[in-house]
Amino acid sequence: MSEGAAKKEEKQRKFQAIRGTRDLLPPETALWNRVEQTAHEVFAAFGFGEIRPPIFEATDLFARGIGGETDIVSKEMYTFVDRSEKLEPQPSIGSMDVFFERVKQLYKSGEVPKDEIGLELVEKQWRKVDELLKGVSKIEAASEEIYTLIMLFEALRLGGDVSLRPEATASICRAYIENNMQQLPQPVKLYCIGPMFRRERPQKGRYRQFYQIDAEVLGGTDAPAIDAEVIEMVMTFFEKLELQGVQLALNSIGDRNCRPMYVELLRGELQKVKGKLGADSQRRIETNPLRVLDSKLKEEQAIIENLPRIGDHLCQDCATHYAAVKHELGLRGVKYHENWRLVRGLDYYMRTTFEITAKGLGSQNAVCGGGRYDGLMELLGGPPTKGIGFAIGEDRLILSLLATGHSPLATPHSPLLYIAWMGEKAYATAIRAAKNLRNAGFRVELPPVEQKFGKALGQADKLGARFALILGDNEVSSGQWTLKTLADGKQEKLRESDLVEHLKKQL
Repeated sequence: MSEGAAKKEEKQRKFQAIRGTRDLLPPETALWNRVEQTAHEVFAAFGFGEIRPPIFEATDLFARGIGGETDIVSKEMYTFVDRSEKLEPQPSIGSMDVFFERVKQLYKSGEVPKDEIGLELVEKQWRKVDELLKGVSKIEAASEEIYTLIMLFEALRLGGDVSLRPEATASICRAYIENNMQQLPQPVKLYCIGPMFRRERPQKGRYRQFYQIDAEVLGGTDAPAIDAEVIEMVMTFFEKLELQGVQLALNSIGDRNCRPMYVELLRGELQKVKGKLGADSQRRIETNPLRVLDSKLKEEQAIIENLPRIGDHLCQDCATHYAAVKHELGLRGVKYHENWRLVRGLDYYMRTTFEITAKGLGSQNAVCGGGRYDGLMELLGGPPTKGIGFAIGEDRLILSLLATGHSPLATPHSPLLYIAWMGEKAYATAIRAAKNLRNAGFRVELPPVEQKFGKALGQADKLGARFALILGDNEVSSGQWTLKTLADGKQEKLRESDLVEHLKKQL
């Protein structure tokens, strides 16, 4: 390909959203806004405050919070080196002395991680540079070999690994610790709404940039009423959205006293049937036997159904707590079914765990998962702190709403009223009318240039407006404005002072 053809092809290149991401466009964004506004209203009614943590954090925060051996941390996170320090040495003895001393400071402070490029290697290479520079001028020092060594120094990882957040719980817990929120009245109730990032295979309802609605209760006690109220809140949220086919599954996974014994019992039973299990389940027998219970392989279901159930092996405290949670849900009128296979693999999860499914999502129909995690805060360097929370997959929630008849137009972005003005005198009146109507809370479209009457009404119809306010010289001089209902063509005359109240009655 010629140079000219290559330039032409580059010029004609069309940029597209990266695989696994997409644009959220109107009118669907109106539905997203309604979902999020409903979350703000319901969560505030339950005493939750909004938190907005950073989109990226130290990678180790997620490695500790999610588990370093999980697929999310080992394979799916977007991780990069934070090169906050940019060092640009010149090929001279003095400047490289300064450069090397700065590298040593960064290394000793931990900003240059102690990884495969260690300080010993740096010192060894520096001695080589020092020998090359002895007795030569500044110009002669600018040799290819010296530049190569300088590039080695620049290749040092100046800064630690950071990752785009794959979930929100670890960030919220970090914020609780860092901002001394344990000094506030306990428990602290927090929620956040925003994008998360995972480099997984895109599929229906799952994206590499996805959105979550997350809520956490941190501190205080592990009273069963707290667990029940958290579940009641999320079920109230789904009820307000009129989400169809909502099903709540509930389980208790015990605590540090009883779960380890159950895990060993489960591991022993799995060893007996290992040859009948798939490769993933065989691997999990040693690494995390509880994850075998998540298996969706058809040939493993009969085997799993005969395994020991954790509910039969709870200690007395956990059994009492679980019974109390169910009682509290009953008092609140929250319906549920028990699912003994509903587990969480990480050690800090304990006792109450739950999952909520909805219609319109196929076999992978979960829209929310949550549970208690009384050991996470300590794992992140904080004081012993009780915790329970949940995460809602907002993309999947929207998909379920759309699949069950919630049209994006159910939350319209179209103007309620289109102002069809004609004439210079009418323009000033139209501007005043638009301002007053918008201040009253109505959606108004004011065309920037004068249009013929027929074209103005046609544009109003295309935009989905319900009414057209017609303002010409006659309307301005008489003070009687014309309001046209576009659906049936009905017209009526109104005084400016009566327009707002009239529209409110119409709605």
